[in-house]
Amino acid sequence: MSSPFLSNREAVAPADLIARAQGFGAPRVAIARAGSPLPMEAAEDATKAGIMIPVFVGEADMIRAEADKLDWDISGYALHDTTGEDEAGKTAAGLCGAGEADVLMKGQLHTDVFMKSAVSRDAGLRTGQRFVHIFHISHPDGGKPMLISDAAVNVVPDLETRQSSIIEVQKLLAKLGNARPKIAILSATESVIPAVPSSVDGRALADWARANIENADVSGPLALDLIMSPSAVATKKLTDDPVAGQADAIIVPDIVSGNALFKAFVYLTGGCAAGVVTGAKVPILLTSRADPPAARIASAALAAISCGLPT
Repeated sequence: MSSPFLSNREAVAPADLIARAQGFGAPRVAIARAGSPLPMEAAEDATKAGIMIPVFVGEADMIRAEADKLDWDISGYALHDTTGEDEAGKTAAGLCGAGEADVLMKGQLHTDVFMKSAVSRDAGLRTGQRFVHIFHISHPDGGKPMLISDAAVNVVPDLETRQSSIIEVQKLLAKLGNARPKIAILSATESVIPAVPSSVDGRALADWARANIENADVSGPLALDLIMSPSAVATKKLTDDPVAGQADAIIVPDIVSGNALFKAFVYLTGGCAAGVVTGAKVPILLTSRADPPAARIASAALAAISCGLPT
């Protein structure tokens, strides 16, 4: 018997996110090892939605076979024939580094192989900034989304990495139309307690943000109830906090809390999690075999918005 806490709601790609992406030029997306059902289906959906121009990388016969299964004519798109995971990852990343693609997308290859290709100096994707993963999570009924960073790339991010996360989240929210987002620094408490390192870091990050970031309200440390619930904010008398109870984004202290939090939104509420890695020369899409189609097209939309190409 399944847990009563699990939601049976099906994830829905937010129409407003896709519509915003359609307002930009469709980016060229290099799909590393594209020749399997999930990446090809995602590429077809995003291409038909006008938010992607696929650049296929991988075994050419496998890519064409998957396209045939979809009755999709891909003869008008670039296809780079490679063998194996390593070659596909390096080729796709290299195309982005050389300016021949605008987005790097993971296909049927292991995440460690894919990310190794992306961070390699040979790929030309490094900018001197830290790579930061951001989830954009929307509810099936619509409403304000929640952004979470970092739930997939940085395991135990130091203060400088989390400062980069705050910057990247603010920049992405600005592209999404939020001119002054409210960003919360997650801990287990709203008080600074030396025995709880995330609370000490939360205060330090909030102080740093107030001194260095103009177009955002940043508050921390805040426990999850004070990030999400206006009633909890009222009960604990934090109503003067500009972020508490109305956050647009959450900066987590480590990958465990970030991963657990995003999966709670997905599995307990039916949320649609679109993810993008920022900080490289191009946006990077870390798709997963567990991602439903809604999350895949939403991720493509998020990447198109991140690129912001002219129409």
